[in-house]
Amino acid sequence: MTKKIRTFVAVELSPAVVAQAVSLVELLRPAGADCKWVESQNMHLTLKFLGDVREEDTADVCRVVTKAAAEFEPFEITLGGAGAFPNARRPRTLWIGVTQGEKELVRLQTAIERVLAKRGFPKEHRAFHPHLTIGRVREGGPATAELGQRIEAQADFAAGTSTVREVVVFASYLSSTGPTYEPLGRAALGGQSDSLNQ
Repeated sequence: MTKKIRTFVAVELSPAVVAQAVSLVELLRPAGADCKWVESQNMHLTLKFLGDVREEDTADVCRVVTKAAAEFEPFEITLGGAGAFPNARRPRTLWIGVTQGEKELVRLQTAIERVLAKRGFPKEHRAFHPHLTIGRVREGGPATAELGQRIEAQADFAAGTSTVREVVVFASYLSSTGPTYEPLGRAALGGQSDSLNQ
């Protein structure tokens, strides 16, 4: 039987940005809403979710992502502003937005999506809006309204700056304690094989 690996492509963030994201979680947590908060070691900016990929195909995924990433020079992104999908009145997914570097991220994501589409991975129909997911609301209830108010109060939240030097192809392993992410490959921007991870 062919083994399949749940796979996605993402950008890792600087420790300073992750620390700020954790501080935002601590501001939102007292609302008491039924949320699954993202663990700090799992915080990243997803570019493309591939779903279950055959194990023998993961090397090819890494290869084409590496080729796409090599066409871009490293760039900085600034994250800030708390929000929720679909909105703060009915929060389901809680996030921090990208306030600078969004155009560069969109171009990078578009290039990666294009090369993966040639490998049979369907393109996402919705427009790509880069964001850092920090939590997901499991159930509604009175506390959800307070959570929404707390999110709205953090519309100007500043999470800091991170340098995008590489793209990572991750494997996601699900368990009862939550997901564990392991890098399958790292694709350096600008084709620098010894990229530093900030």
